[in-house]
Amino acid sequence: MDADSSIRTENAVSPLVMLDIDAPLATVRLNRPEKRNALSSEMLIQLGEALEKIASESDVRLLVLTGQGEAFCAGTDVAALAQLDESDARRVAELGQAVCNQIEYLPVPAIAAINGVAAGGGCELALACHLRVAARSATFSLPEIKLGVIPAYGGTQRLGREIGRGRAMEMILTGKTISADEALQFGLVNRVVDREQLLAQTGTLAAEILALAPLAIRACLTAVTQGLEMPLAEGLNVEANLFASLFATNDVKEGTRAFLEKRKPLFTGT
Repeated sequence: MDADSSIRTENAVSPLVMLDIDAPLATVRLNRPEKRNALSSEMLIQLGEALEKIASESDVRLLVLTGQGEAFCAGTDVAALAQLDESDARRVAELGQAVCNQIEYLPVPAIAAINGVAAGGGCELALACHLRVAARSATFSLPEIKLGVIPAYGGTQRLGREIGRGRAMEMILTGKTISADEALQFGLVNRVVDREQLLAQTGTLAAEILALAPLAIRACLTAVTQGLEMPLAEGLNVEANLFASLFATNDVKEGTRAFLEKRKPLFTGT
């Protein structure tokens, strides 16, 4: 990213969730390192507020989500869970699901840079992201069964869609932990890199995406996220509509012209 592309920098949405906007990139850091970034309700609320701001900023085109310290996110704070009754538990589940839905349905790609343990709710946050880059030392688990409960921030639904029913069932029913290399083999993460290279390699992936047509990127997100929830015929109709709509944009004209002229396209998002 060159200096001219940086429109502004905005820091510190809150002590628990740090937001930095250096357009076109937004970075969110879970900031409770003394608790391995374990999620409280207040932390989820603040994360939701950060995501709302990102969605409202037209100059933001990509999100990187990571954790401060040695962990990505160790899940929901167990001490808080122990105090819940049935109605409170329902509210916690709905809050966690709402935040994960915010991530999945962002109008820009979300990349999880998983710097350490991603357990329970932390694994579910990563699953809600569109792409995942993991440090070689990272681990993944949905260990809720060991507490007598189940994943409740979308893990029972998203994990099977990512890695298949059998592998998802084994992780959920046993609460087992898998390594980053296993996660790569399963299709849970896109790339595994050395810990010290995590943010640099995530930045490289982000730059690849940011160099492409913004409106087409948004259309791809819509086609895939909506299409996976529809019968094939309906999904194909969404795809065709989005494809056609892009032909009213300048980016399509620029992209096809640049290809024919054998030069790099200059997309403007119009």
